[in-house]
Amino acid sequence: MEFLEIYLYGLLIIISMMTLLWIVSIFLKNVSIVDIFWGFGYVLAGIVYYFFTEGYELRKLLVLSLVTIWGLRLTMYLAWRNIGKGEDFRYKEFRRNYGEHRYWWVSFFQTFLLQGVLMWLISAPLLGAQYTSASNSLNIFDYLGIIFWIIGFTFEAGGDYQLAKFKKNPGNKGKVLDTGFWRYTRHPNYFGDAAVWWGFGLISIAAGSYIPFLGSLLMTALIIKVSGVALLEKSLKDKKPEYKTYIEKTSAFIPWFPKK
Repeated sequence: MEFLEIYLYGLLIIISMMTLLWIVSIFLKNVSIVDIFWGFGYVLAGIVYYFFTEGYELRKLLVLSLVTIWGLRLTMYLAWRNIGKGEDFRYKEFRRNYGEHRYWWVSFFQTFLLQGVLMWLISAPLLGAQYTSASNSLNIFDYLGIIFWIIGFTFEAGGDYQLAKFKKNPGNKGKVLDTGFWRYTRHPNYFGDAAVWWGFGLISIAAGSYIPFLGSLLMTALIIKVSGVALLEKSLKDKKPEYKTYIEKTSAFIPWFPKK
């Protein structure tokens, strides 16, 4: 099968999942459930690409294993964090702006379809790494990809764990977490997410697929400029006065030693 044909199968699976989630969200009146399945959607795409491609089997298993570990960990963490907490403030604001009588269908295009298309575009390295193979052996780019993935997964999972533990202590309410991974970057989880996807992009290059690396770049751009760092920084500056000092001494994204 051709690359585009398999890629479109991935789109079909992702949009089907998003449509099902949208229907469920109407009954629950909670659009936030879409966030929980962000990681799981990539696992589904990775499985589809695995069964329709004929690339180097070891590399295919490597990519499928890595995306499954990353995606399921993220899904379980967000489920634990979000279930029972009600709808996220972003979606509540949209619901107020559009009105209850309109938002049920607007949310499909604004949230579920949009995120589904972005998920599909970003998933390109997962297909590129499995579709073809420049050689039937792992090479330097595979190992670099694994290193990036390990670093990214460690920062993302570790950062999430430290933040959850910090928030669990009532005495930390209103305070800024600046220890552990958070001492070296203001957003270890977002940096980790980007690094994981650079890892997938490098493994795609190892297989001889270069253009799919754009999916990794798109994920990084979204994290930094749209839904991640930029959005959260704006919110935290207003909520936590100490955050200004934290900004002055701590790297925004790429981990580095804090300024004195």
